[in-house]
Amino acid sequence: MPKRGYHHGNLRRALVDAALQLIEAKGPTGFTLSETAKQAGVTPAAVYRHFSGREDLIAEAAREGYEIFADVMQYAYDTHQPSALAAFEATGRAYLAFARKYPGHYIAMFESGISVNSSPELARISARARGVQERAAQELSQHIPPEKRPPTSMVSAHIWALSHGVVELFARNSPGTQSPFPPEALLESGIGIYLRGLGILPPDS
Repeated sequence: MPKRGYHHGNLRRALVDAALQLIEAKGPTGFTLSETAKQAGVTPAAVYRHFSGREDLIAEAAREGYEIFADVMQYAYDTHQPSALAAFEATGRAYLAFARKYPGHYIAMFESGISVNSSPELARISARARGVQERAAQELSQHIPPEKRPPTSMVSAHIWALSHGVVELFARNSPGTQSPFPPEALLESGIGIYLRGLGILPPDS
């Protein structure tokens, strides 16, 4: 088997790519470092030049995922300015788009059990991703009277939870949970109901 990545002096990259493929195919606990090495075309001992073990490798996949995720969220937010409502809704949809396009990263981030506080770098970049949605929520919340305004972090957490639920139940092809509606429609209607409850959107006529 050719030593992909390692032949070009990029062993770390080859190992992360191999791990992402295995995570997507088998889950975060369904593969070994030996399988990762084989997938990358190197010996098992070579893995330890860059990673202390499987958890360390998955944590790197999660860190990389959060980097991409933060960029996706920021792009969604920026391209829907100056409308606070459009920017807020776009950050919710960006969650779904990310999960579909980067399933290996998504699983490493949210289904592997790796804590975002497992390293300072992972904590920093995950906070950047959350910060984009919190900023969008803060701008949108200005349309709510102060005495009725929930904490910005709560609004952001609610939409994060709604987005995550739609992804986990209906966008990841879980057996027995096929929705009669497209995930995008579920998410959009859910956000609409939530924002109407806050008084940001007018009730349906």
